[in-house]
Amino acid sequence: MSAAGAEHPAPAAAPPTPPSPRRGRRTWRALEPLLWLGPATLLILTMVVWPVVEMIRTSLTRVSSTGLSQGFAGVRNYTDLFAEGDLPGVLLRTLVWVVGVVTVTMVVSLGLAQLLNSRFPGRRLVRWALIVPWASSVLMTALIWRWMLNNFYGVINRLLMDLGVLDAPVNWLADPGPALVAMMGVAVFVSLPFTSFVLLAGLQSIPAEVYEAARVDGAGPLRGYLGITLPLLRPALVVAAIINVINVFNSFPIIWAMTRGGPGFATDTTTTYLYKLAFDNQSVGESAAMAVVNFGLILAVVLVYLRVVRRQEDTP
Repeated sequence: MSAAGAEHPAPAAAPPTPPSPRRGRRTWRALEPLLWLGPATLLILTMVVWPVVEMIRTSLTRVSSTGLSQGFAGVRNYTDLFAEGDLPGVLLRTLVWVVGVVTVTMVVSLGLAQLLNSRFPGRRLVRWALIVPWASSVLMTALIWRWMLNNFYGVINRLLMDLGVLDAPVNWLADPGPALVAMMGVAVFVSLPFTSFVLLAGLQSIPAEVYEAARVDGAGPLRGYLGITLPLLRPALVVAAIINVINVFNSFPIIWAMTRGGPGFATDTTTTYLYKLAFDNQSVGESAAMAVVNFGLILAVVLVYLRVVRRQEDTP
């Protein structure tokens, strides 16, 4: 080494610049929403999106009676489904089922919510009693009603015969008309608690000052109800109606426990019909096509309902 090199050593490397605290905070703020939304997003992808994708894939696949995939089938499953002679009746019955149950449920629940929102002795007991059908198993409730409607040992036939209304027991679930009405009654019975408490929460969120101002302006009870209560209750009504449409449309235990969709397909809705296609007819692909149609129908109903409600809100 030369003397000049010894006298002038090479400069030492500069120490690394520590990361800026502000940059670290900005990175954390950018990642924080992902940490909060990540589990929910993963749950939605796993429990909602993936089954829908598999359902659509299966509807386009030729599946054997043993469950083996036999390749791409195109729209053959859909053409076979729409060629079924029972499908128009099933679709019409599903419409009657959903509209009838949801309409009666909303009207009766609105009255119950008004009752529970007022003060009277035993109100807390009535509220607890209303929860019982909601807390009970839907399948158990349907089986109890099936027993009550039995023509041999059912208590409803016995009661009507004791009152002189009937001369002989009636097999209520053997005739499609009475059977459908009975199942709709059970569906309303199990839907009332949730809907009533949703509307009750909406009623309790309306400020009392609004009614006092209306009374000062000379508004009577009817005008106050139509001009104040119903408009302010609209968000709760929308939520209750949409959830009821989804639940009633996809209702399976009530129909299957009481009539199994029979006699034949006379009391089937699309939900029980697709089950029969898969397990009775061994037509898995056709059943998947029915499930896709089912999903599209309920999605269309919800979107149309939201569109109508939004248009009413925008109308002055």
